[in-house]
Amino acid sequence: MTSHGIAGIIPPMVTPFDAEGNVDEELHRAEVRHMLAANVHGLAVCGRTGEGHTVTTDETRRITASTMEEVKGRIPVISGIICDSTRAAIERGRAVADLGVAALQVTPVHYLFRPDDGAMEQHFDRIAQATGLPVIIYNVVPWSYLSPKLLVRILRRADGVIGVKQSASDLKALADLLLLSDSQELRQKGVRILAAVDAFLYTSFGLGAHGAVAAILTAVPERCVELWNAVQEEDHQRAKRLHENLMGVWDAIDHPNLPANVKTALRLQEREGGFPRAPMPQSSPEQEEQIRQALAGLAETDTV
Repeated sequence: MTSHGIAGIIPPMVTPFDAEGNVDEELHRAEVRHMLAANVHGLAVCGRTGEGHTVTTDETRRITASTMEEVKGRIPVISGIICDSTRAAIERGRAVADLGVAALQVTPVHYLFRPDDGAMEQHFDRIAQATGLPVIIYNVVPWSYLSPKLLVRILRRADGVIGVKQSASDLKALADLLLLSDSQELRQKGVRILAAVDAFLYTSFGLGAHGAVAAILTAVPERCVELWNAVQEEDHQRAKRLHENLMGVWDAIDHPNLPANVKTALRLQEREGGFPRAPMPQSSPEQEEQIRQALAGLAETDTV
């Protein structure tokens, strides 16, 4: 399996819910169109920012299908799976297997009992084999955390596992993973190492990450595309200034109700992400004001 052109800025989209908790497909489609206009390089749905832990298999298919219909093959789409068993992950992956997605983004199990390393390897291998889709490991669950050495072992031994999304605010793990995966074997396989370390995107790109799937990309996609382009063009003065301003946005949205805060950031920019799904609370008035100020600071980047 190959990485299907997965690289660059890949926002993990929010899932718009109405006040009763139903998926609002029209709002979702409108946000997909906004992302395309922002010139992002790919899209991810039903991940953590998309409250993927709350969606059903049927909703996953509907959200993924509507995304594919709007994208029309212009950029790759990754469909997220946050499940607690291999069986459930395979069921969800098969539900989107005919839609043309570039890959599945799959977390380790997130209940409190961590599988051993061998069982973890088999988990991802079996999902890829059973669905026929490339798998990107979303390394984010603290009690099911995968070390860089284990990740590279899985990348080498499981044919269908083609990448890692490194999260958990762990830049050291990302740096180790980039070094350990820099082999001819894995380059030929087309392995993708993607950053989800929102506060260190500039550093991640400089270290050689193939792209990013991170909440801040969804909040301010245009600025993140600018940051990616600045690093690729080695315009580090511009990149550093963007990084400093993006830090304010990340600090404003980085709370336990992160998806709700991303939706607030969308609304403050005349986009609409709907409500969070209960029991996640909406942004507090204090959080909303902090997000408003951070977005205003980011807008000043153009006037400096």
